[in-house]
Amino acid sequence: MTAPNQVLPVPPADLPGTLGELRAAGHRHRTVKQELRDNLLARMRSGSDRFPGIVGYDDTVLPEVERALLAGHDMVLLGERGQGKTRLIRSLVALLDEWTPVIPGSVLNEHPMHPLTPASRALVAEAGDDLAVGWLHRSMRYGEKLATPDTSVGDLIGDVDPIRLAQGRTLGDPETIHFGLVPRTNRGIFAVNELPDLAERIQVALLNVLEERDIQVRGYQLRLPLDLFLVASANPEDYTNRGRIITPLKDRFGAEVRTHYPVDLELELALIRQEAELVAEVPEHVLEVLARFARAVRESPSVDPRSGVSARFAIAAAETVAAAALRRSGLLAAGPAAQGVRPEAPVARVGDAVSVTSTLRGKVEFESGEEGREIEILAHLLRTATAETFRARLAGLDLSGFTGLVAEGTVVETGELVSSAELLRQVGTVPGLAKALDRLGLGDAPTPEEAAAGIEFVLEGLHLTRRLGKDVTESGRTVYGGRG
Repeated sequence: MTAPNQVLPVPPADLPGTLGELRAAGHRHRTVKQELRDNLLARMRSGSDRFPGIVGYDDTVLPEVERALLAGHDMVLLGERGQGKTRLIRSLVALLDEWTPVIPGSVLNEHPMHPLTPASRALVAEAGDDLAVGWLHRSMRYGEKLATPDTSVGDLIGDVDPIRLAQGRTLGDPETIHFGLVPRTNRGIFAVNELPDLAERIQVALLNVLEERDIQVRGYQLRLPLDLFLVASANPEDYTNRGRIITPLKDRFGAEVRTHYPVDLELELALIRQEAELVAEVPEHVLEVLARFARAVRESPSVDPRSGVSARFAIAAAETVAAAALRRSGLLAAGPAAQGVRPEAPVARVGDAVSVTSTLRGKVEFESGEEGREIEILAHLLRTATAETFRARLAGLDLSGFTGLVAEGTVVETGELVSSAELLRQVGTVPGLAKALDRLGLGDAPTPEEAAAGIEFVLEGLHLTRRLGKDVTESGRTVYGGRG
């Protein structure tokens, strides 16, 4: 399947152009599952990356997927939302041959050495070795359907074309059929996302495709041995509790693979780094806060565990925080205090994460008893994640230089529209600042914006560990000072 404006790859000029040349080149016909098995084994033997872009599944999910592929089993990926099921399914396309021969004009992508329909068989018999051969890129050998209750048998399998009937063809003639998505993906991979949402009568239509590899349209059975690798995704709540996948169809899948969220903090961070499209610099300690925050939300008893908390939650949080930093940079550049002053570079601070609790609450399903407390719960979990990151990053470090500011009566005001220069001016020279910035991964020579991000994090951490007071003004600015 391709996007409307996607440029299709052009086959190399040295590929065989006729059936005779194809045979002379030693080409042999293989099924899709044989292709997947052979190419997976080749990657294993060469040590190359078998599933590029898939994070956190190396020791758990991917070995099960590989066993299913090697066994030639159609499979179901079972997991909560946002666990990368669709990403994993789409990555399987890279295990197909880059180019495969087809009979030009064949709706079913028929192989020149293995024609299916009567018309193609007649064409091969008539042309022989002079039959022209086309080449199909692997990106065109993938079909996908999001299961919805209104999906019809015609969408997936096909339906009788009344115009072709009116032209004089008979109902038993395959030429009268307008083929659906599944047969049009013949010799490829077909994915059904959220399979339990497919109406039961439509699931029945997939039974023959999975087992007998033929299709039936309006009671007429067409013996078309489809060559497919069928993979589906499902949410375990739908799959087990509501019983929405019919038992015979479950039995037809050879493998059921359970997916999961990142098992540890480092994998959560790696996923955010890989997937988030950040419009501003987000320091590592801020990303760690967001990763811990996502994990805390996922584990909270106030959140419905059956729906899960998508990995997209942490990714969107990082993008939101980066956007807050970019907004601050843009607004400060327009202010009167900006004239003649170095422009503020967009660097995220931990205070920018506060906006996440309101903008992302719709991504979380709360328990019914928590109605009205959603933002309060998320804000508490964000503070907890910040405190945990503070302890993990700065434990054992002498931060008396910061608390000493309070003893001298100094207060530090920060907030969404406080520039880094203003924040640094308020703090001045603080003993231990360089070591704190180094622990936060900001290096020996941080920019003013990075230093401000580090200082704000230290101040917030000291407040959360009850070593520093904090107030929020009516204008929304944060004032640190006094004992907590």
